[in-house]
Amino acid sequence: MTINHPNFGAMDEKRVIIFDTTLRDGEQSPGFSMNIDEKLRMAEALAALGVDVIEAGFPIASPGDFESVNRIAQSIRGPVIAGLARSAPNDIARAGEAIRPAERKRIHTFISTSPLHMKYKLRMEPEAVLEAVGKSVTLARDFTDDVEWSAEDGTRTDMDFLCRCVEAAIKAGATTINIPDTVGYAVPEDMERIFSTVRERVPGADRVIFSTHCHNDLGLAVANALASLKGGARQIECTVNGIGERAGNASLEEVVMAIRTRQDSNPYVSQIETTRLLRTSKLLSTVTGFDVQPNKAIVGRNAFAHESGIHQDGMLKNAATYEIMTPESVGWQKTSLVMGKHSGRAAFRDKLNALGYGDIGDNALNDAFARFKLLADRKKVVYDEDIVALVDDEVVRSNESIKFVSLEVWAGSKDKPRARLELEVDGVVKTADERGDGPVDAAFNAIRAVFPHMAELQLFSVGAVTEGTDAQARCTVRLAEEGKSVDGQGADTDTIVAAVRAYIHALNKLVTKRARTAPEALSA
Repeated sequence: MTINHPNFGAMDEKRVIIFDTTLRDGEQSPGFSMNIDEKLRMAEALAALGVDVIEAGFPIASPGDFESVNRIAQSIRGPVIAGLARSAPNDIARAGEAIRPAERKRIHTFISTSPLHMKYKLRMEPEAVLEAVGKSVTLARDFTDDVEWSAEDGTRTDMDFLCRCVEAAIKAGATTINIPDTVGYAVPEDMERIFSTVRERVPGADRVIFSTHCHNDLGLAVANALASLKGGARQIECTVNGIGERAGNASLEEVVMAIRTRQDSNPYVSQIETTRLLRTSKLLSTVTGFDVQPNKAIVGRNAFAHESGIHQDGMLKNAATYEIMTPESVGWQKTSLVMGKHSGRAAFRDKLNALGYGDIGDNALNDAFARFKLLADRKKVVYDEDIVALVDDEVVRSNESIKFVSLEVWAGSKDKPRARLELEVDGVVKTADERGDGPVDAAFNAIRAVFPHMAELQLFSVGAVTEGTDAQARCTVRLAEEGKSVDGQGADTDTIVAAVRAYIHALNKLVTKRARTAPEALSA
């Protein structure tokens, strides 16, 4: 059986649409805000990864959200570009305007359907919600033929009412129906049963694509997403690294590799280029300032590591004894000596292409190459990981309003440490000379002197990109201000410089987050 979809044509029953919401639901995670340029770079990476739909944001939320969705719609070709909207006419009109330039576009509109949400969140009677479903989808169809409708808190919704709402959405012209596990309450049996029941009971269900959106509050998001496929869903909404509200969403890389690896249980196909999974994961970590945990499936640094003697013996005899997929299939490469201080610009560009940076412009290339030469002078051995850390630190953040220029530090056991710092703030170079309890404290005091702010430092941690005493340090800094928290990362062979770069990264993210406002609440 096939479904004719306005953006995907005739859909084979084994085809699974990968709907990525890293830039919308993922960005709602505490501390995970991105500026417009970072969102554009992530959108480019998602398009190269092969995702089918990019949910670019929530246009009504703020002018910045609208602009980021609109710019992604203008510049990204390939994936469908979706904007989120509640059932309010202003939301839908704003989303329609934001996605207008897209080659392929979608409005994703939603309303709560569970008794708890209708009573306490919406303060609406069920019949009023049912009426809003039809009106919102009808209005969205004025902007695009591809309309997705979602039943917020769908897994805690009365089945009879859920079926009525889905029927109303289909009659109004929805082409995709999403039944999300909004609060991560469901177990796999629930998901399969819900989708099977709705598809059996609702007239016209065979004409639309059903979608699943699972949260990870009980650690079941990926399992629930896969169970939804067994119930008839053919779109999975997920995020890179599983980021998202509270405990996060279903992890894109885990869902995709579970389908690819266990065809006996999940006989479906996606269009994801799996060798780009690791690169995309690392880019997101750099942009958001959040590293994945070492034991994270697929993209954690221990995902293909073997320390047990028994495991190592088995691996030497046959890798399949302890690996169910190859590291190369998701983008891992063996650490190798790749470049040195005598390497030229052409070799550097070739290396960047091999590492997945083929799309950076000449100016960005020159900036990265200049920093690489400085790094090569200071390090005996330059690894792929060093170049990735360097380029992400230099290129991904090239459009920030606060930029690192230089740092000098005087420290020792006799006098109080001192830091002299130069920053470029909105194109103007500013200098501060401050002291502190240690060299890092002195440097951070200098940042506050150049760019005054009241943010509280909640976390400061240091790790190494590679091994050796000359390894680049990767620092993480968390800042909090008025209930908003952000993480920043920085890398350098000098730990104090890495710390300053991390602090500046976090500060730029905080400035971006200050401008973001929540949309007005819906009322009955």
